[in-house]
Amino acid sequence: MHGVSTAAGSLTTVGPGPVRAARLRRPSWRDPRLAVGAVLVLASVALGVGVVTAADDTVPVYAAGRTLAPGTPLSEADLRVVRVRLDGTLDRYLPADGDGPAPGAVTVRTVGAGEIVPRSAVGRADLLDVRPVTVPVDGPLPPGLGPGALVDVWIVALAPGDRPPSDPPPAPEKALAGVEVSGVDTADGGLAPAAGASVAVLLDDDGTTRVLGALARGHRVDLVPLPGSVPGR
Repeated sequence: MHGVSTAAGSLTTVGPGPVRAARLRRPSWRDPRLAVGAVLVLASVALGVGVVTAADDTVPVYAAGRTLAPGTPLSEADLRVVRVRLDGTLDRYLPADGDGPAPGAVTVRTVGAGEIVPRSAVGRADLLDVRPVTVPVDGPLPPGLGPGALVDVWIVALAPGDRPPSDPPPAPEKALAGVEVSGVDTADGGLAPAAGASVAVLLDDDGTTRVLGALARGHRVDLVPLPGSVPGR
């Protein structure tokens, strides 16, 4: 097929010929789009490797399965293994990748339930300067009383039988402040109020002398908890 074009009054005939398709150029490393794409791929790979590495950068350590008062023997029954990232502070905590706590090891300070066990909270029983002293509780236990709680110890001096009825009753005496509870024992094994309950408190030699002396004289010993002092609550 011939095409005819007119210009300035003359006729020009354009002959038939093959139509050539445009050729696609092979991409070159000089193409900025290719360079940007390569950078994005490398960045995503590096990010993925970093995330996986960070996720695996944890170590097993021991955490307290319950509140451990000073003097509590450490056993795996009272501990659980957790994996944490400590970032250079691993030597401060009790690792769980060995043979477990050393035989005879006890807590030398309170470790709250769920707390990672610090090495500084573990030692020998003979290093403790306090001992558990059992105090009988006549009435209901104070709400929330448990291991790790702090209590004030009050002594109520009961009057002897030969005291005249007209004499005023003796005033309660605050004997000790802020001593720690190491255990609670009730008649039914729980923490519900019950008759015959007893509470073990941690006392030094002076506190032990005062409390045991009061009990030996037949006086009443009352424990008054400090609000908000129970670990893990």
